[in-house]
Amino acid sequence: MVGATAHYINNDLDEGPIIAQGVEVVDHSHYPEDLIAKGRDIECLTLARAVGYHIERRVFLNANRTVVL
Repeated sequence: MVGATAHYINNDLDEGPIIAQGVEVVDHSHYPEDLIAKGRDIECLTLARAVGYHIERRVFLNANRTVVL
């Protein structure tokens, strides 16, 4: 699997409340270049989705967790 997570930032690296995640299933037939491209695409799509949720005010924080409507 190749995946990406978009989250709010806090004082600790990669520990802020998660807004969106994306994943794609891969297998042994994929070349390293394919995996890099798939990872880049997933990162872009996930970030765009998270930014959209944020600007649409669909993300609500509850302690260190998020609820996306």
